[in-house]
Amino acid sequence: MTEIVFTAFSHEDMVAGVHALAEAMEAEGWRPSLLVGVGRGGLAPSVYLSHRMDLQLVSIDHSAGIASFGAALVTILAERTRGGDQLLFVEDINDSGRTIGDIRAALAAQGAVAENIRFAVLIDNRVSGQRVEYRYRTIDRSVTKDWFVFPWEAMAPRDKLAAEAMEVPERIA
Repeated sequence: MTEIVFTAFSHEDMVAGVHALAEAMEAEGWRPSLLVGVGRGGLAPSVYLSHRMDLQLVSIDHSAGIASFGAALVTILAERTRGGDQLLFVEDINDSGRTIGDIRAALAAQGAVAENIRFAVLIDNRVSGQRVEYRYRTIDRSVTKDWFVFPWEAMAPRDKLAAEAMEVPERIA
């Protein structure tokens, strides 16, 4: 059995990360029309970023595994991009890229304008299958095998965290 190294991503890390994400957008002169928190891991940072940037926030669920994960909202968001709105999707980590890829595919299937969609994460895995525009920290999963525990996950039992870590064993082994 692979030993899992749990590394805390503290509340202070999250606050610093939210400020860094906002500052990166401000420095670039890009301001989204709407933030979209990706459930479940992106919800807490998106709320903080919403307050930091004084932007409206909606959430989309991906983690529940419900087949359509908000199909009606995806349709509305895609329509908004066609109308010129710029959307920022917020997630805690871009690890394998699966969640971000699923969201991009769902939006594309509804005719979203890709140039009006950006992603921000607290931790970005440089060897992920997806790229993001904004990140606080970068890791390389081929080197860094720690399982990051965000403040909102600290309430979960260790065996639940271990099971989630083992869903894609090569991330941690």
